[in-house]
Amino acid sequence: MVRFAVGLPNVGEFGDPTLLTELGVAAEEHGWDAVYLWDHLLYHDASWPVANPVVALSAIAARTQRVRLGILMTALPRRRVQTVAKETASLDRLSGGRLVFGAGLGSIDEEYTDFGEDPDLKVRAAKLDQGLDDLTHLWERLPPAPVQRPRIPIWCPGRWPTRAGFRRAARWDGAMPTFRDYGHDLPPVPVAEFARVVDFLGEERGSLDGFDIALEGRAADGLVEGYAEAGMTWWVEAMGWWRGGVADARKTIAAGPPR
Repeated sequence: MVRFAVGLPNVGEFGDPTLLTELGVAAEEHGWDAVYLWDHLLYHDASWPVANPVVALSAIAARTQRVRLGILMTALPRRRVQTVAKETASLDRLSGGRLVFGAGLGSIDEEYTDFGEDPDLKVRAAKLDQGLDDLTHLWERLPPAPVQRPRIPIWCPGRWPTRAGFRRAARWDGAMPTFRDYGHDLPPVPVAEFARVVDFLGEERGSLDGFDIALEGRAADGLVEGYAEAGMTWWVEAMGWWRGGVADARKTIAAGPPR
C-alpha cells in the first residue's frame, strides 16, 4: 500500500516556521499521511530566508496526532550527532512515535565551507556512516529513548545512477531516490528507470519486506500508479517555488492525497 506525504522546502517563501506549521497541520486535516521538510542552513540565493526544520517540525508534531513526520534529508555530517540524537528522540516522544529520520550528505557545499567544515564528498560519506552508527547507539545511551522500536526508521537518499547512496540505504530502513537526469525542473523519472533502482535495492538487501522506498514528484504527471506497481511505498508530493509557490502548496494540500 502506498502512503502519501507532503514535501515542503524550508527556504525562500517557505522559509517561515509559522507557515510550515500551518501547512503541516493542514496536511493532516486533509488526509495526507505524512509531512516531510527539507534541511538547509542557507540556499543558493543568499537573500532567501531559511527556517530551522527541527523547530518547525516540533511545532507540527505538537499540533498533529496522526501524520508521520521527518526531515528529508538531515545533513548529518555537518551536525553534532549527540545533539541530533537528543532532538530526534525528543521529537519521537513528542509525536507519539511518528518520526522518520532521513540522513544524507547535503547538497550545498557552502553549508560546509562557510562554517569551516570539509566539503569533500568522501569525508562527508565517512562522517555520515559513522554518524548513523553512533546515532543508533546514542538513542539507547541517552534517556529517554525514542518511542519506536527497534529504532526510529532511518531512510537514506541516493542519486541514480550512482550506486553508493543506495548501498548505504539498503543497510537501513528506507531509500529516497533522486535522479541525475530527472525531477524538479526536468522531466519526471520514467517508471522503468525507477524500477531499476527498486531492483538494485532488492538485490542489495535480498528482500524488500519492511523496507520503504519514497519518491518525490508531482502527481499531476500521472505516474504515481506506475511507480507504486514498481515498488514505491511512499509518494512525496513536492511543493516549491518551481511549481507555483505557497499558493499552489495550499491548493494541493487542500485537495488531499492522490489516492
